[in-house]
Amino acid sequence: MEDGVNTGTMKFRLIGYLAVVAVAVLVWPQSAQAGNKLKDGECLACHSDPSLTTESDGKQVKLSIDAGKLHVSVHGTLSCVDCHKDVKTAGHEQPPAKVECSQCHADEQAAYGHSFHGAMKKADGTPAATCQDCHGDAHQILPGSDANSPVSHAKIPTTCGQCHGQKFLMQSNGETAQTFVAYQESVHGRAVANGSEKAAVCTDCHGAHEILPPSDPKSPIYKLNVPATCGGCHAKQQSEFDISIHGTALAKGNGMAPTCTDCHGIHSIKAHNDPNSPVSDQNLARTTCARCHEGVQLSQEFGVAGGRESTYLDSYHGLASKGGSVLVANCDSCHGAHNILPSSDPRSTINPANLDVTCGQCHKGVTQKFTQNKVHMDGGAGNDKGTVAVRWVRLIYVPLIVLVIGGMFLHNAIIWRSKTMARKRARGATVVRMTTNQRWQHLLLLTSFFVLVFTGFALKYPDTWFAQVFGMGEKLRGIIHRIAGVVLIGTSVYHVIYAVMTREGRKLVKDLAPMPYDLTDVLATMLYYLGLRKERPTYRRFNYAEKAEYWALVWGTGLMAVTGTMLWAKVWVGNLLARWWVDAATAVHFYEAILATLAIVVWHLYQVIFDPDVYPMNWAWRDGQIDVEHYEHEHGLDKDSLEQAVNKDSAEGPEQGKPQK
Repeated sequence: MEDGVNTGTMKFRLIGYLAVVAVAVLVWPQSAQAGNKLKDGECLACHSDPSLTTESDGKQVKLSIDAGKLHVSVHGTLSCVDCHKDVKTAGHEQPPAKVECSQCHADEQAAYGHSFHGAMKKADGTPAATCQDCHGDAHQILPGSDANSPVSHAKIPTTCGQCHGQKFLMQSNGETAQTFVAYQESVHGRAVANGSEKAAVCTDCHGAHEILPPSDPKSPIYKLNVPATCGGCHAKQQSEFDISIHGTALAKGNGMAPTCTDCHGIHSIKAHNDPNSPVSDQNLARTTCARCHEGVQLSQEFGVAGGRESTYLDSYHGLASKGGSVLVANCDSCHGAHNILPSSDPRSTINPANLDVTCGQCHKGVTQKFTQNKVHMDGGAGNDKGTVAVRWVRLIYVPLIVLVIGGMFLHNAIIWRSKTMARKRARGATVVRMTTNQRWQHLLLLTSFFVLVFTGFALKYPDTWFAQVFGMGEKLRGIIHRIAGVVLIGTSVYHVIYAVMTREGRKLVKDLAPMPYDLTDVLATMLYYLGLRKERPTYRRFNYAEKAEYWALVWGTGLMAVTGTMLWAKVWVGNLLARWWVDAATAVHFYEAILATLAIVVWHLYQVIFDPDVYPMNWAWRDGQIDVEHYEHEHGLDKDSLEQAVNKDSAEGPEQGKPQK
């Protein structure tokens, strides 16, 4: 029995010894390895040397570490080998593998992995922005609560601006740096620059690691998510917006309903009292609200009345607003800003039961009776008493105005024509100012020019009353414009042939040639009409003003012909030359048209109509004749023409009903 006990005890002890040995064998290497784990001091023995560098991709890279900054960083409690796990000895010959932040920050890495930054690559294939680009050197990362951290609230715009503020970098990725510039000038950017800890920065709207494009439904800047994003700071405005007609429509998935950024802007948000803000009093009706409520799209899709801007601007309020009033009611004065509700809602500020309070904000003492008047003047389309009354007034006055003013115009036109013809018949001897050939050229030029002006500006501004006067569609206006252009070019070509091939034409061009004495004529004329010279100057066949007009016409016609032809054949020109030639031709054609039109109105029409010496009209364009007395007064140095006129008059004699000279 005793032997059995001793034998069992020995077996038990043996098993115990074997177990101890096994544990020692298993644990000792790990303990030895733990005991041999590199200390930070061993790493810093080399890496604290500022001159320590290595070459990577042809560039010298610093390997030194500031121990002081390392220990105060968020990684200060970690040892070097906690991140550089592949480093086993201090004298490692191979450079350590790149540290992956995901070893500790798996959630952040996962969010970053499918973010805008993680998905977009630079030209070298690296991500658009890495952890270090935002957080800084891994050995010196500071918590976001530290004012010196690049991800602290105050420094977020600057950190993001390192990339998003670089014009060429953003353009290389198909983006623009304007958004960053706009943010800096916005109410948010200015507030942050002034030290605000509450004003929104980039990460407040876009997120931090999981930055997604606005087209992604998960993005905080996806249209349907914008109210909640802005509500992070503007909770009161969000709660009002959520129950408004805009907010409820947006919540139902109606992408046409406006959200915060549709009215306030995106990066360029400005204070409501800034004249450049889309929600300023000056801009609400004309631009911001009008973008949706002026057109017919809302009417067609949802039955919402259109023309709200034009009917407002036709009202008393709108007229006062156009006149510069800063006190008159605008859209949000009556409808509210964020809490806009339909008039059928008892909570709406424009519900009939609430109008006396709404209108009473400006019109003290108003009653329900006063508020029955319409605000949006819809041109008499309604059936209320005020609209019916306005409609009858219009029906009476429009025909009355046409009849009375039309009768006055016809009365004066008859008298004007009679007196003008009588004055024309009373002319004595005349000088031939324009031959029949020249008058036909002038008539073709005049007609084609004015047709080009009317149709050209109608094509440029198709929505103006100017274009609607003629009742022509764009296609017909374009055809007529081109026909007139061909007539003008054809007339110009004929004039060149006429000036070269005929004696009359050659003399015309010779007499119109600029001469040195034209400069002295300009000076003498100005001195005389300013009262600084007693003797009035006289001129040869053509004075300096007529010469200037002729050569300006030659230059302008050639320029308009060339650019007009380029626009007519823009595809051919665009294939032959660089595309910008067509753009330049378009600009030249437009501005030269303005210059030519104004020159005719201000310069030419004055000389043939409004000059007191020729009023009511110089009839040379029609019959080619001009009074000898007037011609001698203006062109006394043209002795040949005057002599021919006197000889002609003497030959005809008094039997022609003209006094002899």
